[in-house]
Formats: sequence, structure tokens, C-alpha cells
Amino acid sequence: MSDADLEEIRRARLQQLQQQGGNSRGGQEGGQEDKQQRESEARSHILGQILTPEAADRLGRIRLVKESRATDVENRLIMLARSGQLRQKVTEEHLKDMLNAVSEQTRDAEKVRVVRRKGGWDDDDDLLDL
Repeated sequence: MSDADLEEIRRARLQQLQQQGGNSRGGQEGGQEDKQQRESEARSHILGQILTPEAADRLGRIRLVKESRATDVENRLIMLARSGQLRQKVTEEHLKDMLNAVSEQTRDAEKVRVVRRKGGWDDDDDLLDL
């Protein structure tokens, strides 16, 4: 092999390594996307097994309106399924009960309680000193 051939091989190899280096970041992102897709597929598979078609339809409609609430309910259902607490498929009525429980918890968590301290500095005190 001549020096020109070796130089051409080096350039090709360098270009290949640079492409792989550029793709390694894309590969990590792609790997993360693949992982998210697998998790999403696993979630939908579990939910398909534990929900009746009517309940799955209602959960889908809820997702259109408020995705966070649907995700909370899905997480609860998956947790119950994995712990073996579900003995039968979840019906639409059971799903409604669970939605009510989640909405009550979020209402309690969203309440803002304001506590004002008495005494201390007050803007009205400045007016009295005039």
C-alpha cells in the first residue's frame, strides 16, 4: 500500500468516527426515545388488560381534557395491578369513583392557606407619626 492509500483510509476512518461521535448523542436521544416508547407501550398494554373498553374510552376522553388527571389515574391503576389488588377488570363506574378520589385529593392540595401575623411593621403605623 502506498502512502496515498493509507492517507485515504485514515480520512475515511476519521470521517466514520466523526459521524459515529455525532450520532452517539443522537443515539442516546434515540435510545431515550425508544425507552419512552417501550414504557408507553407497556403502560398501554397493562391498561388494556385491566380496563373494560368503556373505562378505557372514558380515560381517553379524560386525557383529552386534562392529561395530568388521566396520568394520575393510570399510575394508580398500574400500581394496583402490579400489587395484585385488582381482582377483575376496572369498569367505568369504578373508574368514576377513582376519578372522584383523585379530584378530591387535588382539590385539597390546591388550597392556599394564608396566615397573617399580627404586630410587627405595618404601613398604617407610618400615618400615625405625622
